[in-house]
Amino acid sequence: MAVLALALAWKTVWPYVVGVVLVGLLGAIGWWLRTTHLRTVAQHRAWQTEQENAARERSMAEVDAMTWQRFEHYVAELCRRDGCTRVVVSGRSGDLGADVIGRMPDGRLLVIQCKHYAPHRTVPSGDMQKFLGTAKAEHGADVAVFVATCAFTREAEKLAMKHDILALHRNLLGAWVRGATLESLLPLNGTGNGTGNGNTGNGRTGRRR
Repeated sequence: MAVLALALAWKTVWPYVVGVVLVGLLGAIGWWLRTTHLRTVAQHRAWQTEQENAARERSMAEVDAMTWQRFEHYVAELCRRDGCTRVVVSGRSGDLGADVIGRMPDGRLLVIQCKHYAPHRTVPSGDMQKFLGTAKAEHGADVAVFVATCAFTREAEKLAMKHDILALHRNLLGAWVRGATLESLLPLNGTGNGTGNGNTGNGRTGRRR
């Protein structure tokens, strides 16, 4: 009797049991697919970031191998690539901090100081003070940029931000080299720290001035 009752009940409820099992199975498959997709996307992004960083380092290795004269001309080339006009390189001593001068795409006067230093050292605040004293007062710069192949000291970077000078350290330079425009880098002033190395040694790489 009990067996008969169970059989009759099963005939009534089995579609619901099967439905619940199927829903649970589909939910589990959906969760697995979503988790796998998210993990794959995260791995791809991590790989992409690693490749971009590696490519940037390869590019920066080429920059590091330049002489300071070649570096100034390279910076001028980057300016022209970004649509700047009337770009000239001083290439001489006594330029009062204006290694590269040109016009931004919107016509603003651009003045750039270049420092080709070893990656492990930093640009001190004294260098920034000198550029500050000439970029706008002597040259009338609308956009003043201090670009270096290394980091800036915290004091130098604070001074740059206070007086609206773009301290374009190694990390930002790497982004510029990789295709970011100079205009897009202006709002990033004060972000990052170049190399994360606070070394203030004198390891210059051929910069004579």
